[in-house]
Amino acid sequence: MVSSQILSVFLPVALAIIMLGLGLSLSLADFRRVLTYPKAVGVALFCQMLLLPLVCVGVAHLYGLAPALAVGLMLLAASPGGTSANLYSHLAHGDVALNVTLTAINSILAIVMLPLVVNLSLIHFYGEGKVLPLQFDKVIQLFFVVLGPVAVGMWIHSRFPGLAKRAENPVKIASAIFLFAVVALVIITQPKAIAAGAVQVGLAAFTFNVLSLAVGYFVPLIVKLNQRQATAIGMEIGLHNGTLSIAIAMSPTLLNNPEMAMPAAIYGLIAFITAAIFGVLVSRRARLATEEK
Repeated sequence: MVSSQILSVFLPVALAIIMLGLGLSLSLADFRRVLTYPKAVGVALFCQMLLLPLVCVGVAHLYGLAPALAVGLMLLAASPGGTSANLYSHLAHGDVALNVTLTAINSILAIVMLPLVVNLSLIHFYGEGKVLPLQFDKVIQLFFVVLGPVAVGMWIHSRFPGLAKRAENPVKIASAIFLFAVVALVIITQPKAIAAGAVQVGLAAFTFNVLSLAVGYFVPLIVKLNQRQATAIGMEIGLHNGTLSIAIAMSPTLLNNPEMAMPAAIYGLIAFITAAIFGVLVSRRARLATEEK
């Protein structure tokens, strides 16, 4: 069993490296670009902050998840997209600039959304008497844990663009390694719980992932955004930062509940496969639409 002392050191380091990698790819222009995509950003935020939590509550009740697992799934729903969404969007011919902008905006808004969604989820799934662990001091801590490394990465990007460019790929590789290490950490620390709940949680995570991709893709199309924007939003909404969810759930200074990390850990094993299939399907759909014209 991994001790809480190791967790308290490893998880912040893992998260810091991943968020640093995100910061290295961002600039202030990515935030200013909101003015270029006002409708697309508005639609994406509507999907991320209103529709997805509602969808997630429905999935949790559909599969009858235990309270800790349900809250863990809701934590995942409130987490922003990661840099992997940018990569998959590029491969699927999405609007990557929009992805980068959405990642930047969602990373900031997550500081508010994560505590809000988690606290409401604790009340909903545990009942009114549940003690809410993410109070103001935890929000401040979360702010520095998430945005501190991003700010450092953005500063490096601004002051030393050559260094940022050279460091981007190594940091991405390190981020991937840490992602798998964090997932492995959940499996190692919770082998019985993983074995007992793998099928149920796996089905819930898979359903939520597919519905996230569908909401992120079809809602933009319904409101007349173009194919590339719909693809970008689909990837951004459909690929959540599972590592952030796991770190918050397992951190001894935050939720300190490894069971809540299970949905994100299993989701991390599923999402990249479904995103690849989704990318192939939307690329084929776009090609057929182009040929028909």
